[in-house]
Amino acid sequence: MKTASFQRLQGIGMGFLAGYVDTLGFMALFGLFTAHVTGNFVLIAVSLADPTQTPSLLKLLAFPAFILGVAAARLLVARCERRATSAVKPSYLLQLVLLLGFMACGMLAEPVGKSVGALAMAAGLLGAAAMGAHSAASKLLLTHLAPTSMMTGNVTQLVIDTVDRLRGAADAATRARCAKFFWPVLAFALGCAAAAFAYRTFGFVALIVPVAILVLHLVLAEPEAA
Repeated sequence: MKTASFQRLQGIGMGFLAGYVDTLGFMALFGLFTAHVTGNFVLIAVSLADPTQTPSLLKLLAFPAFILGVAAARLLVARCERRATSAVKPSYLLQLVLLLGFMACGMLAEPVGKSVGALAMAAGLLGAAAMGAHSAASKLLLTHLAPTSMMTGNVTQLVIDTVDRLRGAADAATRARCAKFFWPVLAFALGCAAAAFAYRTFGFVALIVPVAILVLHLVLAEPEAA
């Protein structure tokens, strides 16, 4: 399953997942970005300056939760490397467990209301940890793909390469890079749109979509894909 088509589907699936989870967390949990560290820095600063605007504790704790997700994924990959085994499936499983926790706590917390209760807090922190693990796995294991949760760099590279193609300065590597970055960006945007409508209709149970994506990746992943 190492064909170009499968790699493109990997990028699309994981990009869609990241956009979906980030948007659902933002809508459900007071503007929390589960996958977007830059956005959370901004939100933390705003909430510290004006604590009456939005609950700030969740945003303050989301950053260390994201870091713990990254650290857990790194330790998992390192353990697999010591054993000379693939870390791809274990990394998907780690994300799956954290996402299921996010969904379960969110469903139990509904309706969330205007304040962050214990279950809503747990949901947000598990979501941030899940996306930390997602980002780490992307960087450590899926280096053949464009980053699936950091769209600023992807869009920048895509625009640079597109401009080079339009001015006739593109080579084969530029064209290949355009395709590599285009699909995750598009998938991320579609995931954002899908999550916005799905959460309004179904609430936290809408997280079944990224859960299903991870299950599919678990089934399709091959040991040598690491």
